[in-house]
Parts: sequence; structure tokens; C-alpha cells
Amino acid sequence: MILEEGLLYHIYNQGNNRQQIFFNRDNYLFFLKKINLHLLPHVDVLAWCLMPNHFHLMVYVRELIIRGATSSRTPNSQQDLNKSIGIMLASYTRAINIQENRTGSLFRDKTKAECITKIDEGITPSFNNSYAGTRINTHITEQAYQKICFDYIHQNPVTAGLTDLAEDWEFSSYRDYSGLRNGKLINKERAKEFGLFSF
Repeated sequence: MILEEGLLYHIYNQGNNRQQIFFNRDNYLFFLKKINLHLLPHVDVLAWCLMPNHFHLMVYVRELIIRGATSSRTPNSQQDLNKSIGIMLASYTRAINIQENRTGSLFRDKTKAECITKIDEGITPSFNNSYAGTRINTHITEQAYQKICFDYIHQNPVTAGLTDLAEDWEFSSYRDYSGLRNGKLINKERAKEFGLFSF
């Protein structure tokens, strides 16, 4: 993935062959801890949604490389965001493989990261999916696509038929924005800067 500091990205991946990646509530919570541990040093999370066979993250990249990062394997090394994403997914996969008595890849090989802030440079995707089908963005303002993506992430459980209301899906940041939960994973101030949320 090619990522740049100071930009918003929609990061997502799904189970290999669309297989299930979350098998119980503890799996969802464990994955959220992995996001907190591996991604928050690099990014501000603006929206997230975990679905039974895939996940969505909307992030603002603060630092691609953290110098002087230490771990038990590589003391005094550098940790880059791409590597952190890989470590997060590999670590989660190992845990699920043990839990489910399985082997092999849990996720698709390539995690996708679509830039959603560089519209005039042609980086932002020219399409989006909605309940009415795929729409082409032709005359869309810069913040409009960001809001579409933000809403798309939160409406994912409703679109998939897992719940009737977005606020009823526990594994999404929608509950934090609606005031039903005070989660620490999202950065509401950053979301407000991009016009995605107002207090």
C-alpha cells in the first residue's frame, strides 16, 4: 500500500475466499485491541466497522514511520505503518487459527487503502456503493466523498441485513458518534476537522 502522511484513507480487507474472520464477541474485541496497539501510534481512526467476514477503517495518517520504536523482536528499530498493519493481521490470524484449529491465511493477501482526500489528483476512487447500487462521482466536492465513505462504513451492518439500525451494531464507531458509547478508539476532533461530525 502506498500511504502518505496528512491524508485520509479507507482501509479494508476481508476473509480469504470471503470466509468468516470473527467467530464470537471476544474476537471482535481482540481485533479492536490490535488496532489500538498497532495502528494508533501512526493514525487517527475516524470511523471503523467490523463485520463477520471483513473490516473497514477510515484513518488519518499522522506518521508513516515511528523511529526508535521498540519491540521484543526488534529493539531500537523503525516501525512503519504498512508493517504495523501486516503485524496486526498476522497476529490476529495466528490467534484465530489456534482458536478454530485451522491453518493458513485468514485474510486476502492485499489489504486495500484508498485515499479519500486527493480528488483533484485522481487518487480518490471515482465510484462508491450505496443502497441504490454503484454510483459514479462526477461533480463531487472534496468533503462530500469523505462523508459518503464515513456513512458507508457506518451503514455497512444495515446494508448487509445484520441489523435494522446502525446504532444497534456493537462493532462500529457509529455508537460512539451517536452518544451510546464513549469509546477511545476514534478521534472525534479529527473527524470534526474534516466535517464528518459536529459536537
